Amino acid sequence: MSDVGVGAVVEGPVLRVPAHRVSPRAIGFWTVSALLGDAVLVAGALVAWLVVPGAPAWVGLLVLLLAVAAVAHVVLMPRIRFRVHRWEVTDTAVHTREGWIGRETRIAPISRVQTVDSRQGALMRMFGLASITVTTASAAGPITVDCLDTDTAAHVVAQLTAITAATEGDAT
Repeated sequence: MSDVGVGAVVEGPVLRVPAHRVSPRAIGFWTVSALLGDAVLVAGALVAWLVVPGAPAWVGLLVLLLAVAAVAHVVLMPRIRFRVHRWEVTDTAVHTREGWIGRETRIAPISRVQTVDSRQGALMRMFGLASITVTTASAAGPITVDCLDTDTAAHVVAQLTAITAATEGDAT
């Protein structure tokens, strides 16, 4: 039975923030991505409101509110994400923090890493960005580090490959 009661403070090491930020170009990438998605959503809602005969005026108000929310999303989300998103790779673990409304922190021991992949879509290529995905033996799924400079992503993939090759264990 534990000696720790309800409301007790457990002392121990404090989890620090991962050391590295994503590329500053991530702000532009996330802005354009949000703008494209939100524009389609608002345009679709506007067309639906205008095409439906006899649609009540309150539907127009909802479309307007959707447009205002979309503008706020496009303006705020990329900057908040940039401040929050962090990553770090050490000889012992991969550590990430992400989110813009909620926050998620993930740490995967190097001994659990199974594969390391990089991804670069067309829009990411335009911004000179790439993402890496670290697949682990975890039910929580892979760890992704989005929006690294292309060269940084290639370096991190090579670094993780070298570290995991030198690490004993079977990643299960």
